Amino acid sequence: MITVDIREDEEFIKLGQALKKAGLVGSGVDAKMVILDGLVTVNGEVEMQRGKKLYDGDVVSFDGETVEIKK
Repeated sequence: MITVDIREDEEFIKLGQALKKAGLVGSGVDAKMVILDGLVTVNGEVEMQRGKKLYDGDVVSFDGETVEIKK
């Protein structure tokens, strides 16, 4: 499992940013494409919004990898 930390001065991280920070995509465009293709889940549900706000404890899955969001 990969852990992505939310910056101390922020309450959330956006889905596209989390995928990039986890190293699962190379760019924002790549993130947009995999999200719009329905390949990403957040807490077990397919998520189609690149700007979806993720908070502490959320779990993202993509391409066989799991990412946990931590504050």
